Amino acid sequence: MISKYFNPYTDFGFKKLFGEEANKDLLVDFLNQLLPPQHQIAELSFKNPENIAETIDERKAIFDIYCQSATGERFIVEMQKAKMQFFKDRSLFYSTFPIREQGKKGVWDFRLLPVYFIAILDFKYDESAEERKFRRDVCLKDQDGDVFYDKLHFKFLQMPLFTKQEHELETHFDKWVYFLKHLEDFDHIPTILNEPIFQKGFDIAEVSHLSSDQYDDYLKSMLEYNEAKAALDSAFMDGEKKGKIEGKIEGKIEGKIEIAKTMLAEGFDIETITKITKLTTKEIGALK
Repeated sequence: MISKYFNPYTDFGFKKLFGEEANKDLLVDFLNQLLPPQHQIAELSFKNPENIAETIDERKAIFDIYCQSATGERFIVEMQKAKMQFFKDRSLFYSTFPIREQGKKGVWDFRLLPVYFIAILDFKYDESAEERKFRRDVCLKDQDGDVFYDKLHFKFLQMPLFTKQEHELETHFDKWVYFLKHLEDFDHIPTILNEPIFQKGFDIAEVSHLSSDQYDDYLKSMLEYNEAKAALDSAFMDGEKKGKIEGKIEGKIEGKIEIAKTMLAEGFDIETITKITKLTTKEIGALK
């Protein structure tokens, strides 16, 4: 059963909300909740990053929007869809792209513009429970805790650690996190999110508003999300949890079957369903 609103952790969902020119106001509003007063965004433009990930599998597991504000600040806004090894190392590596891009040929004084790396994670990267924080703002500091360099910032949001309920939301930032974390589960707009910026977000995210081609792309994106998440989660299981891998595999297959059933009910042809779900024509025929 497809939810009323799409999953914002999918490549399709996140880029639809935050990666289109017509929806830049959503991204600006969200980012301004994370950025300091001196770096509030008045306008931004999108850039297409090159070689951010070396393999197709990595591009399925991560995606980002590389942008620049009107006053020059550069950002990598990244959405992680599944747990990845060496996450902190990857974050540092990706942050070097907008730094190196500022290099100039000839005589140059090496003055750099600020860079922010913002990661919205649907997994817990902290292995130790007592060290876990929902939000972590990181910059370079010295041995006394004083800021050494104020032009490179990392902001990590571990979404599973955000536990506030609707009646506990206090700030506009709280509302944004609540919106993103629960979007796929909503069947109507909650009263507390009944504001113009979120109304637009809900309108964009409503599956029934997608064109047939967009709906096709979303279903593919959902399958990629589920498969990448199941595969990468299993890589981080300890010995006790290894026995649950079969259950995850079964769940992945069930997810494909549910999507196939939905597509059959909506009149998709067998060839299209096979292409999207990777199920055989015989398996799909058995669902009729």
